[in-house]
Amino acid sequence: MARVIFSGIQPTGRKHLGNYIGAIMQYVAGQERGEPAIYCIVDLHATTVAYDPAQLRERVHDTTAILLAAGLEPERCILFRQGDVAEHSELCWLLTSVTALGELNRMHQFRDKSAAQRELVSAGLLLYPVLQAADVLAYRAHEVPVGEDQREHLELMRNIAERFNTRFGAGTLVIPEHRIPEVGARVRDLQEPERKMSTTGGSEQGTVYLLDEPDAIRRKFKRAVTDSDDPPVLRRGDDKPGVTNLIDILASVRVVSPQSVEQELASARGYGDLKLAVGDAVVEALAPLQERYRALRPDQQGLEDVLAAGADKARAIAAETLADVRAAMGVGRDRRANGRVRGWV
Repeated sequence: MARVIFSGIQPTGRKHLGNYIGAIMQYVAGQERGEPAIYCIVDLHATTVAYDPAQLRERVHDTTAILLAAGLEPERCILFRQGDVAEHSELCWLLTSVTALGELNRMHQFRDKSAAQRELVSAGLLLYPVLQAADVLAYRAHEVPVGEDQREHLELMRNIAERFNTRFGAGTLVIPEHRIPEVGARVRDLQEPERKMSTTGGSEQGTVYLLDEPDAIRRKFKRAVTDSDDPPVLRRGDDKPGVTNLIDILASVRVVSPQSVEQELASARGYGDLKLAVGDAVVEALAPLQERYRALRPDQQGLEDVLAAGADKARAIAAETLADVRAAMGVGRDRRANGRVRGWV
């Protein structure tokens, strides 16, 4: 049976190692399994907090180039910009009818982000998870590769789909499943390992950006916080977040198990050997991406062409779902004819 994969990525901020390990590596691997694999740059989500319009467009191009440089191939997946497919917005509105206000108010991300806003807390911030649900449900996706921090939103998404099917018609929407990597689901800040790596909430020296120079990457790992065990103990564990983070990063970029990393470094002289090994491995893993990015990013029209072609493919799929949702809800005229969507008149 065909298994549709869908995931979205924010165009805001510079992409970092946490994005790469937790999401982008999964996207590339998903091209082998997805029928199809669909990836969306979610510019509509980026409008829920204060932003600069010109910078948003630039960041969309940056993100597109990063994804292509990492290994996404337009011939093997669908890559598009969310704002180019209007079905996302309409489906979001329709799904609000089966979304409880209390559920949205309880979302940790909404509480955290709204508390951080100095001026306007937008209604879009509250409805962010509903639009996220529309992104996925529009494509009847079976699998959603996400980081650990999105688990709560995925559960809400499943609730929305189940509630819709119960109220308006069983099987109308597919109940998606999350795919969270066993290792690297939550890459941590190198300076504050109790926090996740982030462009907004993390430290500059604790965040490894995908386009950092090799020397800068090695320097950040050299200064990474570990712990005060004497003698040093190179093992994973909840009581050793800094060391665990470094081992998981090394395992992820080498595509090996953390246990094999622990065995390899069993005779290491200390944390310095671990930091050196991780820094070198990350530099090696990111070198091809950085080279391809430098070749792709100047061709802005080429990036737009990729996004436009992807949007055409995405729209054809999402339009079918939206027509079924509208018909099930009794909204507007039935645009389905002989099992196919009629043109919009």
